[in-house]
Amino acid sequence: MTAQRHGRHPDCSITTADCSERASHMSTTQDDPTNKLRITSSSHPASLWRNRDYVLLWSGQALSDIGGAVSELAFPLLVLALTHSPAQAGFAGALRALPALLFSLFAGVLVDRWDRKRMMIFCDTGRAISLASIPIAFALGHLTIWQLYITAFLEGSSMILFKLAKTAAVSQVVTPEQLSTGVAQEEFVEGTTSLFGPSLSGILYTIGQMFPFITDAVSYLISIVTLSFIRTPFQKARTAVHRKLWVEISEGVIWLWRQPFIRAMTLLMGGGAFVFSGSGLMIIILAQQQHASAAIIGLIFAVGGIGSILGSLLAPRLEHRLTVGQSILLTRWYFALIWPIYAIAPYPLVLGALEFGTGFVDPIEDVAYFSYRLKLIPDELKGRVISACRLFPGTTRPLGLAATGILIQRFGIYPSILFFWACLVVMTVLATMSPHIRNARSSS
Repeated sequence: MTAQRHGRHPDCSITTADCSERASHMSTTQDDPTNKLRITSSSHPASLWRNRDYVLLWSGQALSDIGGAVSELAFPLLVLALTHSPAQAGFAGALRALPALLFSLFAGVLVDRWDRKRMMIFCDTGRAISLASIPIAFALGHLTIWQLYITAFLEGSSMILFKLAKTAAVSQVVTPEQLSTGVAQEEFVEGTTSLFGPSLSGILYTIGQMFPFITDAVSYLISIVTLSFIRTPFQKARTAVHRKLWVEISEGVIWLWRQPFIRAMTLLMGGGAFVFSGSGLMIIILAQQQHASAAIIGLIFAVGGIGSILGSLLAPRLEHRLTVGQSILLTRWYFALIWPIYAIAPYPLVLGALEFGTGFVDPIEDVAYFSYRLKLIPDELKGRVISACRLFPGTTRPLGLAATGILIQRFGIYPSILFFWACLVVMTVLATMSPHIRNARSSS
C-alpha cells in the first residue's frame, strides 16, 4: 500500500560481510543479504521537505490519489444508475483491476526500459482524457456502459504503469537517509485518501453525477504539471540494450527468487492479500447485523483512515528502534491476535476501535519492508522486480474476495471469520519461523 522515494544522493555507505561495494552493485547470486546489509548515514540528514523535487512529486501524487479515490467510488454508482445491474457494476470494477494480472510483468520491463518521468506523464495524460470523456459524453447524451467499461480498463492499465514507474523512480528523488520517511509519507497519503476520498466522492456525486470524474481528471492534470517541474532524473543513466521481452521479465523474477527475504515476503504478502481482501465486506456485514446505518459504516472505515495517518507518522521513528524483521512480525502478530475480536465485537463503536488499531499498526510493516526492499533492488531492475513482487498478491486478492463471499453465503459470517483467522495464524507462525524474515535488519 504504498509508494517510495529516493535520491538526490548524499552518498549511502553500504557494507556486507563479503564486500564493501554499494548495494546497487550486489550480485544476484550472493547469499541472503538480510543479515548483512547496514545503512549508515549522516547523523543530521536534510529535511525531506527541503527536497524541492520530492515536494513536487508528493503533492501532485497526493492530489491525484485523492482524485482516484473519488472516481473509484463514483464508478459503480454511475454504472448502477445507468444499468440498475449490480453484476455490471461488479464487472466494471473487475475491468479496472484486471490489468494488474494481465500486464504487471510486462509493465515492469517497460518501466526499466523507458524514461520513467515521460511514462508517468503519458499515463496521467491518458487517464485525464479517459476520465474527461465521461462527462463530455454525458453532456452530449451519448454515455454508454461500453464507454464506462473501456474507460475502467484503460484507467486500470495506465495506473499499473504509473504506480510501477513512481515506485521505481522514488529511489532517485530522495536521499537514502530520507527513504523511510518518504515511504511513511506515502502511508500518510493512503490514510488521508481512505479518510476523505469516499466522503468527498459521495458529496460530489450528490451535487452532480459527473463531478467526481471531473475532479479526478483535474487531479491528473495537476500531477502532469508537478511532474514536469521535477528536475531529478527518475532513473540512473544506462546503455539501452533491449533483449527479448521474456528474457528481461525472467531477470526480475530470478533476482526476486534468489533473494530469500524478498521471496519470503512476497509469499507472505500474497497470503495476506487473500485474507484481508474480504475484510471490508466482513465489517459491513457485522455492522449491518448490529443495525448500523450506512453513515455509521462509513465512519468505521474513516476511523481506520485516521489510524493509518497516525501510524504513518510513528513508523519512521520506530525504524531506529526495531529491525525490519521485528517490525514485520509485530504487525503480523497484532493482526493475528486482533482478528477474532471482530467476531465478538458487540457494538459498531468496537468495530471502529478495531479498525483504528489495524490502520495504526499497518504502516509499521509497510514502511520498514518497502523502504528496505527499495534499498536492496538495483535501480536497473526495480520495475521488473517490483512488478514480480506485486503479481502474487494481485492474483490472491480477487481469490480472497470470491472466497469471502462464498464462505459467508454458505456458512455465515462467524465461521468465515474463524477460517480466515486460522489462515492468518498459520501464516504468522511460518513468518516467525523463517530466519530470512526474523533476522532481517536495516539500521540507519
